Amino acid sequence: MLDAGFIANNVDAVKANCKNRGVSEVPVERVVAFEAERKKLSQKRGETAAKKNAISAQFPHAKTPEAKQALKDQAAAIDKEVGAIDDELKIIEGDLLLNLYQIPNMTHPDAPVGGEAANKVVSQFGEPRKFDFKAKDHVDICDALDLADFEAGTTVAGQKFYFLKNEAALLEVALVQYAMQTAVKAGYTPVITPDLARVTVLEGIGFMPRDPNPETRQVYTVADTDLCLVGTAEITLGGMHMGKVFDESELPKRYVGLSHCFRTEAGAAGRDTRGLYRVHQFTKVEMFAFCTPENSDAIHQEIRELEEKIFTGLGLAFHVIDTATGDLGGPAYRKYDLEAWMPGRGDGGAYGEVTSTSNCTDFQSRRLNIRYKGKGFKGTRFVHTLNGTAVACTRALVAILENYQQADGSVVIPEVLRPWVGKDVIAPRKA
Repeated sequence: MLDAGFIANNVDAVKANCKNRGVSEVPVERVVAFEAERKKLSQKRGETAAKKNAISAQFPHAKTPEAKQALKDQAAAIDKEVGAIDDELKIIEGDLLLNLYQIPNMTHPDAPVGGEAANKVVSQFGEPRKFDFKAKDHVDICDALDLADFEAGTTVAGQKFYFLKNEAALLEVALVQYAMQTAVKAGYTPVITPDLARVTVLEGIGFMPRDPNPETRQVYTVADTDLCLVGTAEITLGGMHMGKVFDESELPKRYVGLSHCFRTEAGAAGRDTRGLYRVHQFTKVEMFAFCTPENSDAIHQEIRELEEKIFTGLGLAFHVIDTATGDLGGPAYRKYDLEAWMPGRGDGGAYGEVTSTSNCTDFQSRRLNIRYKGKGFKGTRFVHTLNGTAVACTRALVAILENYQQADGSVVIPEVLRPWVGKDVIAPRKA
């Protein structure tokens, strides 16, 4: 979340930022009012507590029992007054926090302004493959090569669930190994995270798990608990240091985490979202970093370059998009999307998102209370947090199966994945 004092001092800039992001009805004025009331009450509490200190200082000089009792009575009255102020503060701070949660992060000045149409392609890697035969989409490939069972997934768990089989199951394991090893070689600490997290952690990252609308909530809640199934390891990796104060010498902290991801939204029905492209459960390798504000832009670029390295290694054509303001999630200050060419998408092939990376500045760390201390300043400061997908297995599988298909129905396995799959080609099944 943004700092309430920053909002109060930059009302016009915050409103303009919300407008650029397409966020309407933001409670900027309410935040300003609640922050003013909070400061007023905090000052009043301090002044009242000072009276108690003054009375305490008089107590050793009281000569008679009556004088001492009078001071005790005054102190008790002040304690009661402080308690009443604390009760008011608790209410005001709760209202302030509730409204702060509705205001998105500020935006990098170089981010394109507008909706999806304003997204800007900043890099292109490789050229889309041209086929001399009619290319299939990944659903037809999976059916022909017995790589997935969507019908059984629906029977067992409902729509948008699936079973990966045979080489597809091995390809997922291979993608995890490949992505993890690439990140580890770059200095990221490997972590396998919980698949559940507390509601407060999800709220700290920027999700809204209490919202009754599943499209807004995006995550599954566990009945009779304060737990949710995570939609990304960004949640658990960010929450891992909740409430911590780092020494500046410990930063940056870089992690690469493996988790299953569960999401309630599955998008509108249609060719572009069928099969593995948009599902309720998938496996993902996620990169996450904690750093000082001075380093966050550089680490954002580092994560982006690692994503590019991973997909270049897979031999896929892709481009990188600087995401426009209207397409940014609430916590993101700047976000890059990596979209791979998918021959089976649309009528003749199209790019589809496979990874993204976001610089969230101190938006998440304020909510999660993650700070650092250093020699050049007094007190503590909030860290910056960054995240990026190393590989979302289902999306990567879509791109691999569709781009590496051959005229005889086989699929060539990307060279970097062959050590874990144990073969070079997925051959057609014998009848």
